Amino acid sequence: MRYRNVGKSGLKVSEVALGSWLTYGGSVAEESAITCVRRAFELGVNYFDTADAYARGEAEKVLRRALEPFPRHHLVIATKAFWPQSDDPNDRGLSRKHVLESVERSLERLGTDYVDIFYCHRADPETPLDETLRAIDDLVAQGKVLYGAISEWPAEEVSHAAKETTRLGLRRMIADQVQYNLLDPKIEVDVLPRAKAAGMGIVAFSPLAQGVLTGKYLGGKVPEGSRGADPRTASMVQRYLDGSDGKVEWLAGVARQAGLSLAQLAIRWVLRLPEVSSALVGASNLEQLEENLEAADGDLPQDLRKKIQTEFGLPLA
Repeated sequence: MRYRNVGKSGLKVSEVALGSWLTYGGSVAEESAITCVRRAFELGVNYFDTADAYARGEAEKVLRRALEPFPRHHLVIATKAFWPQSDDPNDRGLSRKHVLESVERSLERLGTDYVDIFYCHRADPETPLDETLRAIDDLVAQGKVLYGAISEWPAEEVSHAAKETTRLGLRRMIADQVQYNLLDPKIEVDVLPRAKAAGMGIVAFSPLAQGVLTGKYLGGKVPEGSRGADPRTASMVQRYLDGSDGKVEWLAGVARQAGLSLAQLAIRWVLRLPEVSSALVGASNLEQLEENLEAADGDLPQDLRKKIQTEFGLPLA
């Protein structure tokens, strides 16, 4: 496993990180979740990502039990807040009240005194930006959060947050967690340059496009137990399938010729950019996990990058 700095910070994270969205605390049995988390750590993963919204806090609780045997200082634990946690009007968003209280609840569920990275899970148009930024800065001063970050903010808000942080003399955000993969490369145009200019590293979630870039749906198959077969997540998978236009089949052939699995090709594609600090994957079993982590064992050859960029009409980078 190799490690990269998160943006312009001194924090180093594994090139492949393990997330818990749609898996731990929900669709994956706890025993399997714990097995995957512990195996990931054994294979060099140090960055584990979760959020209060994942299974309404249950993902954080599972992560606590899974990480219990490991030294805390060897772990990078990230969580997030924004989405409603109840019907209460203040139990949502990025107000000072919600940010501070959310972190306290997350720390309790995670069984730790601090989180390494705290993400603002979305931008909040109903809260003044300076209120949110000051709340996070206070949490850092208290030692409950080591670094602030954002996730899925519009490009203009990425720049706005960076400028306000500087204007107010606050600690800057170190990461922007965004959806990024071969079938959804749009962040390269606007978000990525702005995050880079602000000193933020990119944490790419869904590098496998909700499993579409594993090849499991080739030929129109929808495997039993997959996200595509689950009514709660099928629309997210179908969005990628509808827009792929034969790209997945072509990529699968390219991967075979290169001696890679389609998943490894997809993850190495995301990691080809130095601005990407980590590719965030999910795993419901050890086979998935170990295949994904093998992607960090090598780089994507330049000729292969150029071939894909030419086929997909992407800028050569």
